[in-house]
Amino acid sequence: MSIQDFSELVGKIAQRLDGKSLDLAMEADLNAHFLASGAEFLALKALCAKGEAEGWLVAREMGGIRFGRPIKPGGVAGRFSVDVVRMKDIKGPHHIHTTGEIGAIMAIEGAPRFDGKGEGWYVYGPGSDHHPTVTGGDAYILYLLPEGAIEFTGR
Repeated sequence: MSIQDFSELVGKIAQRLDGKSLDLAMEADLNAHFLASGAEFLALKALCAKGEAEGWLVAREMGGIRFGRPIKPGGVAGRFSVDVVRMKDIKGPHHIHTTGEIGAIMAIEGAPRFDGKGEGWYVYGPGSDHHPTVTGGDAYILYLLPEGAIEFTGR
C-alpha cells in the first residue's frame, strides 16, 4: 500500500461523483456503494493510517488537528482536491464550503462522531458551513472539495 494506491482508490471514488449534485442522494449513493464495512472503505482507512505512519499524509499540525492535502484539483481526482485530517475530541476552525464538501469519517479509536455522524460518508452542499467537530474518539476525516474551494472565516 502506498500513496499511489491511495491516489487510485480516491480517483475511483471521485469518478463516481463526477457530474453529480452534492446532496443527500449523493450521500446515500456513497454509503451504499462504498460501505463503511466494505473492502474499499477499509482499504481507504488502512491507507490513511499507512500514510500517516510514513509521513506523506496528515504531516502538518495546528491546534491539535493533523492535516494535509495529498491531492490537488485537476489530478487523479478530477476537479476535486483531497484533504485528510486527524481529529480527536476537538472542534475545528469555522469554514464555508463554497462549492460543497464530500467526506468519509473513519474511526481510529473509540466511537467518534463527526458533526454528530458516525463512520461512513457525508455530503454538505454548496454554501454550507460549520465548525468541524469530532466527539467520542479519534478519527480520520477524508474530504473532497470541488475545485479545492474552502473559505476559513476566523469565526
